[in-house]
Amino acid sequence: MPNLPDVVLWSIPAFVLLTVVEVVSCRLHPDEDAEGYEAKDAATSVGMGLGSLVFDFLWKIPIVAVYTAVYELTPLRVPVLWWTVPLMLLAQDFFYYWSHRGHHVIRILWACHVVHHSSRKFNFTTALRQPWTSLTVWPFYLPLIAAGVHPAALAFCSSANLVYQFWIHTERIDKMPRWFEFVLNTPSHHRVHHASQGGYLDRNFGGILIVWDRLFGSFVAETTRPVYGLTKNIDTYNLLKVATHEYVSIAKDLRAARDWRERAGRVFRGPGWGPAPAGAASPAATTAATTAASPVVEGTSVGESTSA
Repeated sequence: MPNLPDVVLWSIPAFVLLTVVEVVSCRLHPDEDAEGYEAKDAATSVGMGLGSLVFDFLWKIPIVAVYTAVYELTPLRVPVLWWTVPLMLLAQDFFYYWSHRGHHVIRILWACHVVHHSSRKFNFTTALRQPWTSLTVWPFYLPLIAAGVHPAALAFCSSANLVYQFWIHTERIDKMPRWFEFVLNTPSHHRVHHASQGGYLDRNFGGILIVWDRLFGSFVAETTRPVYGLTKNIDTYNLLKVATHEYVSIAKDLRAARDWRERAGRVFRGPGWGPAPAGAASPAATTAATTAASPVVEGTSVGESTSA
């Protein structure tokens, strides 16, 4: 087994120190437009973080079992060397991007990840607001294990990715140098990710690198000040409700669903998905009716806007 350090454990003193510095900074030099700190919100974030340590330990038991079985079955091996570790970090960050993106666009996965977005504040304690149901993450990294990456090496890379993302949860840093903003994830990019405005929703999924978002069309630069939280915020500091509220909403929607197709949609489609109201015309029928009723404008094709 590779002898790799526990980067999260070693980083805890830095987390505490940076949080204290940020709190003092907000008190001494407040920004009227920034969200800053609120005691109950910060306590909830810390509580969710502490709880996640317990639940993640429990989830690791079946996950390690699966990873170990796959690792033993594959004939491939990636040695842990000075030059392979950066490549493993790069590969882990790539799969993190798709895991993160998947947890935004598939509702049952969003039910896990929504916890991290449930605060209307954006500060270092927000980084600690982690889910208690992270059992949905492990399948995204199976290709790395199958390619010969040792489970302990994957755990190291995942921890390094998590530690990097701590410092990007702040409003106290405006923009980094231009080259840095182009390649790496920054507070500016991550503020967009935590925003609830329409143009900012489901953007900037990168962990360490922002280049994946640029390559796969999910990047948006920060222009207007973000409004943090959810499109439908939860008004609770109850840790259990914060951890499970979306699962409860899914259960309610499943009970009210009219058929199995709707039930599947409520679970596996996007968080905002809902069936068309009963009796509503299908999109195809609506398009056909609109086309038949609309006058033809010279110089335009069907479906092309005639407005400037």
